[in-house]
Amino acid sequence: MDALYEEDVASKGGGGVTNPVAVWRDNIGRKFQFFLDKSTPHPVARWVGSLVVAAIFGLRAYYINGFYIVTYGLGIYLLNLLIGFLSPQVDPEIEDPGLPSKETDEFKPFIRRLPEFKFWYALTKAFLVAFVLTFFSIFDVPVFWPILLLYWLVLFVLTMKRQIRHMIKYHYVPFTVGKQRYTGKRPSSSDQVMRSLSEESMDAAATLQPISSIDNAEITVESQSLPLQV
Repeated sequence: MDALYEEDVASKGGGGVTNPVAVWRDNIGRKFQFFLDKSTPHPVARWVGSLVVAAIFGLRAYYINGFYIVTYGLGIYLLNLLIGFLSPQVDPEIEDPGLPSKETDEFKPFIRRLPEFKFWYALTKAFLVAFVLTFFSIFDVPVFWPILLLYWLVLFVLTMKRQIRHMIKYHYVPFTVGKQRYTGKRPSSSDQVMRSLSEESMDAAATLQPISSIDNAEITVESQSLPLQV
């Protein structure tokens, strides 16, 4: 299989000559994709690694005391990723996503516009790219950073406020916590009374049965002990 793929890459390179750079790049890409696929069922470990990368970038930006434009651009990009992560795949304003709004509706999980794995991958890659950019002085543009911070906070508050209003308007929550189970129609009070009466009658019958058997046995014994009178 690998040999066939290398022949295909070589034919695309032209002249039937093997392109070692293309083959090496393809091998690296497949190994990287293999490790990504292996990390898919381990979200906790993935997010812990992302937090470590974010902490390293924050410490470097703090000690260098610069690259505020890079940090601001990173914050705007992360805000866009967060909105995609909290938004449904189908916009309710355009098409009905079919999310359950009542207990009688069929359970359907929340499908995000940006899945969790892609959100994690894009976030981690953004921090890595921003970390690399801090090694190039051309991106260290002098700017008054409190203005950028204030503008980002205002943008964050307005964006989240609009997103929360959207959730309230279309009755959805961007999280799925297991499948809900409904017990169905509850029995009425009359049904409960009839059930209790039937249970009480069954208990009374069960208690009367051994007493009647004892009485019959005593009567039999007494009839056998009486003498026969002529």
